[in-house]
Amino acid sequence: MTTTLRRITTLATAAVLAGTAITATAGAADRADRLTSEERRTVHEATKRYRDLDVALADGYVPAGGCVAEPELGGMGYHYLHPGLAADPDVDPAAPEILVYTPHPDGTLRLAAVEWWVPDADQDLATDDDRPELFDRLPFDGPMPGHDPEMPVHYDLHVWLYKHNPAGQLAPFNPKVSCDV
Repeated sequence: MTTTLRRITTLATAAVLAGTAITATAGAADRADRLTSEERRTVHEATKRYRDLDVALADGYVPAGGCVAEPELGGMGYHYLHPGLAADPDVDPAAPEILVYTPHPDGTLRLAAVEWWVPDADQDLATDDDRPELFDRLPFDGPMPGHDPEMPVHYDLHVWLYKHNPAGQLAPFNPKVSCDV
């Protein structure tokens, strides 16, 4: 892995492990709480092959740390990052930077959510004029600070497409997910 690729992987890994605890961010209150049927179909068609973790790995997604959970919020699961997509600031509904898998008692991981991650262009927490949107209508959460000294200020957006989330389809944490299985 090149130094640049390793740095991107490190930065994005730290983002998914610590950054998603910030749920009350600018923009989140103004967006719809779920994808439309057409949007859901687009993302599902682009990502359904990743229900097989081996396919995700073959397509360049790499493990990005351990299982993520917060006792008061629920969990996310295991994040798999695509370093090439994380290095590209463009938002493509058919190419999420991160796939989120939940653990099951039989030891398997199942695709539960997808996540888009974009570094903040001006690295200023006080401005959000570069806030990305999914489908030109769903603003990302953020800007939020990096979660280690090397991580940039960034935006992210989760979509619980493959597992129901009682907190909402676009909520970062799912109260039904636990790392203790």
